[in-house]
Amino acid sequence: MSEQPVAPQLTGKQNRFLRGLGHGLRPFVMIGKQHLSEDVVKATHEALGTHELIKVRIQEGCLTDRKTVATELASETGSAVVQIIGHTFLLYRSAEEPTITLP
Repeated sequence: MSEQPVAPQLTGKQNRFLRGLGHGLRPFVMIGKQHLSEDVVKATHEALGTHELIKVRIQEGCLTDRKTVATELASETGSAVVQIIGHTFLLYRSAEEPTITLP
């Protein structure tokens, strides 16, 4: 059985920095009626491994609360929730070879 990755702890300054970087991003992952299916978690895990910071969009078919979805997806992928605005949220997880240098 594999262990869940540990979510990074971000300071306020790092959070603000990542929110600025995430502003212009397009959503990589869409969450719909299926909520957090295995495919959604896998796609999110792969996107975080490649890009470190991703935007996730919750479509109108998802009946679960946005904060719950963000928290569950972050814990499944070992990432940190950077920001939740409307139906989108940002997730961050440092890669093995990071491209984003946090302040």
